[in-house]
Amino acid sequence: MAYKQVILIRTDLKLPKGKLAAQAAHASLEAAMKSEKAIVDKWRYEGGKKVVLKVGNLEDLRGFKAAAEREKLVAALITDAGHTTVEPGTVTCLGIGPDREEKIDIVTGFLKVL
Repeated sequence: MAYKQVILIRTDLKLPKGKLAAQAAHASLEAAMKSEKAIVDKWRYEGGKKVVLKVGNLEDLRGFKAAAEREKLVAALITDAGHTTVEPGTVTCLGIGPDREEKIDIVTGFLKVL
């Protein structure tokens, strides 16, 4: 059984590469820390597959969070502290999983890679 994690990034923010990478890392870590240990262990054993996908805006991001939760997937919304690029409280991205690929693909399988 294959496992993965996805990180959804808002493209409307036009984040610089470094900021984008940091926010994606926050989403990955937060979602993994909220996940069941047995699932995280299986995911890590398989190599810890992560896929970064793009969404258009905050409304889209919140919609994907709700869809993930309906499918009983772990979802971690990331809000920036605002020390550098964006205003404090800006929601930048969403981490989903890790979980089984087919479960995550129900929610995000049609999105494009960033």
